[in-house]
Amino acid sequence: MASFQGINNNIETLIPPELLITQIMQLHASISKLESLRPCKQVNSHFTHLVKLCTLPSTIDIEALPKEVQDMRDSLINLSGHAEGLLELEFSTFISLTPEPMKNVTLFPYYGNYVKLANMESKILKENGVLSPKKVAFVGSGPMPLTSIVMATHHMESTHFDNFDIDEKANEVARKIVASDSALEKRMKFETQDVMEVRERLGQYDCIFLAALVGMSREAKVKILGHIRKYMKEGGTLLVRSAKGARAFLYPIVEERDMVNFEVLTIFHPTNDVINSVVLLRKPKA
Repeated sequence: MASFQGINNNIETLIPPELLITQIMQLHASISKLESLRPCKQVNSHFTHLVKLCTLPSTIDIEALPKEVQDMRDSLINLSGHAEGLLELEFSTFISLTPEPMKNVTLFPYYGNYVKLANMESKILKENGVLSPKKVAFVGSGPMPLTSIVMATHHMESTHFDNFDIDEKANEVARKIVASDSALEKRMKFETQDVMEVRERLGQYDCIFLAALVGMSREAKVKILGHIRKYMKEGGTLLVRSAKGARAFLYPIVEERDMVNFEVLTIFHPTNDVINSVVLLRKPKA
């Protein structure tokens, strides 16, 4: 998911790390007190402010933060992920009930950011020889599978997409949206399954996408990366979403040391209003 992909800012001056941390901690305290994280004026205001802060240019070193701030960051990632899921579910449910849902996915507030992220990822894939994969898996697609939709309609027009999510309710709404386009529905499926339970099937895919919020802790992420590597095809690519600097208050970081027995093709950190970094890996051929 990429919902809190941000609001563009043109401020080139670096914000002092101490000031940034103070403001983020104040926001975390306010968000923690909210009775619900469902979309509303107050929730939207807090997260809009948070995204603005996290996309300001800064020199913050996440690993050097004291334990108190690290704990706050872990909590904030969980709160942001929960709010993002609720935002996606609310909008996807609404869009699924419109006469032509696929024509209305642009109503999602962060649609433009998904387009930017997909354009960036498509460019990176092509630069590394992934031109027209036959089968792609997206792990952690959620109720608003915009990456798969944008990729399938603008970048990989003949590719088959299998979307995996642990939430059947999310998949149910996503299916309704895609079902309004009969041609797309034929090559886009939704599976309710934990990726850790998917084994030999992972060997079918030329490219696998791993959403930023699949594996919230470093330990969980490393375990998932190892599992996918074990079962994916030799020579296949794995695109992992990460974060750098202050953006890591919104999404987990995937470090190069976590990519055991992968060939690292590219690590790209955006400087615009896209939040997720992109890490492209390849499973070496034996």
